[in-house]
Amino acid sequence: MDHARRPLIAGNWKMNGLAADAEARGRDLAGRTRAGDAPPCDWLVCPPATAIPVVVAAVAGAPVAVGGQDCHAAASGAHTGDIAARMLADAGCGYVIVGHSERRADHGEDDAAIAAKAAAAHAAGLVAIVCVGETEAERDAGRAHAVVARQIAGSIPAGATAANTVVAYEPVWAIGTGRTPTVDDVQAMHAHIRGCVPPSIDAAALRILYGGSVKPGNAAALLRLPDVDGALVGGASLVVDDFWAIGEATR
Repeated sequence: MDHARRPLIAGNWKMNGLAADAEARGRDLAGRTRAGDAPPCDWLVCPPATAIPVVVAAVAGAPVAVGGQDCHAAASGAHTGDIAARMLADAGCGYVIVGHSERRADHGEDDAAIAAKAAAAHAAGLVAIVCVGETEAERDAGRAHAVVARQIAGSIPAGATAANTVVAYEPVWAIGTGRTPTVDDVQAMHAHIRGCVPPSIDAAALRILYGGSVKPGNAAALLRLPDVDGALVGGASLVVDDFWAIGEATR
């Protein structure tokens, strides 16, 4: 972890919890960040869309940002069930995740669709967290670096910068499985990503997160890697003690 880049610890709560659960989790996290001697990182939580307003209220005044888990590429229109990036911004979000592997797999989103969503996020003033990562079959075939390079080229829109874009590397085969690549594999992929981002992005300033079964037990080993600038945390972000322990690993 390069300390010139402030680490970002982002929690993706996925489709879990009702408003009361989200509010309590947000208040707990916010209270810890206000208590003094907080870890030297930025905090972000991405609750289900229905819980965004209560979480925004729960963390008000604390150094905790709120983000959406997805957005539509259009600013408005006949898109039943979708949410525009500017609606997320209007609700108090500062970030949005785009291209998560679950969206790519479950909803058939390709790189072009993800780039359009990231561009919409930028237009709305949001930071886009662009997710990339290979499947187990792609890694076993020796194609992991080529797949991720293709996703980077296709998923990051023109005009992206290190200020409005974060990249999250999530080896698909490690999400929710308890498996993680070796630290050497993680560092090699993060360095590879830093080397193939488009020229509009200052690669040295770009934050690249690792996402794939991050837990308190493996966070320190991952976050000390020179090209790992934080974590995109799934299940462990639903338990504030665990999420906070991951942030502590940035010290």
